[in-house]
Amino acid sequence: MKFQVQMKDPDVLIDAIQEAVKADVSKSITDPDEIEALTELRTERLQELCGKWWRYGEYLTVEVDSDAGTCVVVPSRS
Repeated sequence: MKFQVQMKDPDVLIDAIQEAVKADVSKSITDPDEIEALTELRTERLQELCGKWWRYGEYLTVEVDSDAGTCVVVPSRS
């Protein structure tokens, strides 16, 4: 049997992206202004990429297949 579940959290995606990008950028750059500028740019790029799966940056749909024992992310239709 297959069924889909849609999850909504308006902050979780952007918070996770910003945290990951800032940690990555801070490894090689020490200037706070540079870190902020680069974090903003990379965050925008990752949000665009995640648009493949996240609708409006807050809705994520997964499909569970109990027969196959799998759970996959359904591409966004936006």
